[in-house]
Amino acid sequence: MTEQLILNDNEKKFEQRIGVQFNDPSLLRQSLIHRSYVNENRGLGLDHNERLEFLGDAVLELVVTDYLFHRYPEKPEGELTSYRAALVNTTALSETANELEINDLMLLSKGEQKDTGRARSYILADAVEALIGAIYLDKGYNEASDFIYNYLIPRIDQVIERQLWIDAKSRFQEEVQADQGVTPQYEIIKESGPDHAKQFEAGVYVGDRLVARGRGDSKQEAEQDAAEKAIAKKGRE
Repeated sequence: MTEQLILNDNEKKFEQRIGVQFNDPSLLRQSLIHRSYVNENRGLGLDHNERLEFLGDAVLELVVTDYLFHRYPEKPEGELTSYRAALVNTTALSETANELEINDLMLLSKGEQKDTGRARSYILADAVEALIGAIYLDKGYNEASDFIYNYLIPRIDQVIERQLWIDAKSRFQEEVQADQGVTPQYEIIKESGPDHAKQFEAGVYVGDRLVARGRGDSKQEAEQDAAEKAIAKKGRE
């Protein structure tokens, strides 16, 4: 008989924080292990969280889809799809991860530990999906659904109020055209990294003025990130 994993104090506090006590604690631990940590510690025989992330992504999409379908019976499919995308995107999931202080529990390589930018947001978003997958495997659909209802579904009112379901480039364009009567322009300022893992930096301009910069794994993603930062900056001004 295999000896059951004993969680450390921080992991036990995390269980209390989210209201889930795992029957198999190794699932919680695995949901917080990034591939980079496994690659750096091959001798430990650990599994990373990508399979759990794959499962959790599907559970999350089903729960959110079911909720939106019943809450907004008058909304067309296209609008519901946009609502769902805004609820389960990297920004929403990484914000949830930060609220739950998941970053403090993640097992990352030394290199990944130093990265606090956009790449970390992806890692945290993936960890939330992996956590949902772990809860589903350990406790079943209802507990996984309860977790999603507690930590993600409440964001829907903010999504609609702030029109977060409209992509950032479209929202920023609407705001700038309404205020100044011009259309923002995007330019790729920098490309870095090897061909298989390129990083792009984009700038969004209003006239000749650089309003914000954004980063991403594709040109489109970098432009969206730049637009998000421009919207946030505009809101502070």
